[in-house]
Amino acid sequence: MIHFKITNTKYIYKKIVYGKGIEMVDDKMFNVFFRPKPAMMLVTLRENQGAMYASALAKSIDCTYSHIVKILNEIEKKKLVIFEKHGRLKLLHLTKKGEEVADNIEKIRSIL
Repeated sequence: MIHFKITNTKYIYKKIVYGKGIEMVDDKMFNVFFRPKPAMMLVTLRENQGAMYASALAKSIDCTYSHIVKILNEIEKKKLVIFEKHGRLKLLHLTKKGEEVADNIEKIRSIL
Protein backbone atom coordinates (compact mmCIF):
# COMPACT_ATOMS: atom_id res chain seq x y z
CA MET A 1 0.00 0.00 0.00
CA ILE A 2 1.24 3.51 -0.76
CA HIS A 3 0.58 6.57 1.39
CA PHE A 4 1.32 10.19 0.67
CA LYS A 5 1.58 12.97 3.22
CA ILE A 6 2.08 16.72 3.09
CA THR A 7 4.67 18.08 5.51
CA ASN A 8 5.43 21.82 5.61
CA THR A 9 4.18 22.30 2.02
CA LYS A 10 6.58 19.57 0.87
CA TYR A 11 5.25 16.30 -0.50
CA ILE A 12 6.73 13.13 0.91
CA TYR A 13 6.17 9.74 -0.68
CA LYS A 14 5.88 6.91 1.83
CA LYS A 15 5.80 3.39 0.55
CA ILE A 16 5.05 0.66 3.02
CA VAL A 17 6.83 -2.48 1.98
CA TYR A 18 5.29 -5.37 3.83
CA GLY A 19 7.83 -6.95 6.14
CA LYS A 20 10.49 -4.41 5.22
CA GLY A 21 9.33 -1.20 6.90
CA ILE A 22 8.76 2.18 5.29
CA GLU A 23 10.70 3.70 2.44
CA MET A 24 10.48 7.51 2.30
CA VAL A 25 11.48 9.47 -0.76
CA ASP A 26 11.46 13.26 -1.10
CA ASP A 27 9.85 13.83 -4.50
CA LYS A 28 10.66 17.50 -5.20
CA MET A 29 11.59 16.83 -8.82
CA PHE A 30 8.51 14.65 -9.35
CA ASN A 31 6.37 17.56 -8.09
CA VAL A 32 7.95 19.83 -10.69
CA PHE A 33 6.42 17.76 -13.49
CA PHE A 34 3.20 16.46 -11.92
CA ARG A 35 0.42 17.72 -9.70
CA PRO A 36 0.99 15.35 -6.77
CA LYS A 37 -2.60 14.62 -5.70
CA PRO A 38 -4.05 13.60 -9.09
CA ALA A 39 -0.95 11.59 -9.98
CA MET A 40 -0.90 9.80 -6.64
CA MET A 41 -4.63 9.10 -6.84
CA LEU A 42 -4.04 7.02 -9.95
CA VAL A 43 -1.03 5.24 -8.46
CA THR A 44 -2.96 4.50 -5.24
CA LEU A 45 -5.92 3.11 -7.19
CA ARG A 46 -3.52 0.91 -9.16
CA GLU A 47 -1.87 -0.35 -5.96
CA ASN A 48 -5.33 -1.25 -4.62
CA GLN A 49 -6.18 -3.19 -7.77
CA GLY A 50 -8.11 -0.19 -9.06
CA ALA A 51 -11.18 -0.58 -6.84
CA MET A 52 -11.80 1.85 -3.96
CA TYR A 53 -14.37 4.20 -2.56
CA ALA A 54 -13.61 7.91 -2.92
CA SER A 55 -13.62 8.38 0.87
CA ALA A 56 -10.98 5.65 1.33
CA LEU A 57 -8.91 7.18 -1.47
CA ALA A 58 -9.12 10.60 0.21
CA LYS A 59 -7.82 9.16 3.47
CA SER A 60 -5.00 7.23 1.83
CA ILE A 61 -3.53 10.31 0.13
CA ASP A 62 -4.36 12.74 2.95
CA CYS A 63 -6.82 14.82 0.96
CA THR A 64 -10.32 16.15 1.57
CA TYR A 65 -13.25 14.27 0.12
CA SER A 66 -14.46 17.33 -1.81
CA HIS A 67 -11.03 17.79 -3.42
CA ILE A 68 -10.96 14.10 -4.39
CA VAL A 69 -14.39 14.34 -6.02
CA LYS A 70 -13.33 17.42 -7.99
CA ILE A 71 -10.20 15.66 -9.27
CA LEU A 72 -12.10 12.43 -9.98
CA ASN A 73 -14.59 14.31 -12.13
CA GLU A 74 -11.69 15.73 -14.16
CA ILE A 75 -9.96 12.39 -14.67
CA GLU A 76 -13.24 10.63 -15.41
CA LYS A 77 -13.67 12.99 -18.39
CA LYS A 78 -10.29 11.71 -19.65
CA LYS A 79 -11.60 8.13 -19.25
CA LEU A 80 -8.96 7.17 -16.67
CA VAL A 81 -11.48 6.04 -14.03
CA ILE A 82 -15.04 4.80 -14.04
CA PHE A 83 -17.59 4.81 -11.25
CA GLU A 84 -19.56 1.68 -10.41
CA LYS A 85 -22.67 2.42 -8.37
CA HIS A 86 -23.50 0.28 -5.34
CA GLY A 87 -26.68 1.81 -3.98
CA ARG A 88 -25.70 5.29 -2.83
CA LEU A 89 -21.98 4.52 -2.94
CA LYS A 90 -19.69 4.66 -5.95
CA LEU A 91 -16.76 2.28 -6.30
CA LEU A 92 -13.84 3.61 -8.33
CA HIS A 93 -12.12 1.50 -10.97
CA LEU A 94 -9.19 2.35 -13.18
CA THR A 95 -9.75 1.87 -16.87
CA LYS A 96 -7.07 0.23 -18.98
CA LYS A 97 -5.93 3.72 -19.98
CA GLY A 98 -5.87 4.74 -16.30
CA GLU A 99 -3.71 1.72 -15.41
CA GLU A 100 -1.26 2.61 -18.17
CA VAL A 101 -1.05 6.23 -16.97
CA ALA A 102 -0.54 5.10 -13.34
CA ASP A 103 2.21 2.67 -14.41
CA ASN A 104 3.98 5.41 -16.34
CA ILE A 105 3.68 7.89 -13.46
CA GLU A 106 5.28 5.35 -11.14
CA LYS A 107 8.07 4.64 -13.65
CA ILE A 108 8.85 8.34 -14.04
CA ARG A 109 8.77 8.84 -10.26
CA SER A 110 11.26 6.03 -9.76
CA ILE A 111 13.61 7.48 -12.42
CA LEU A 112 13.57 10.94 -10.82
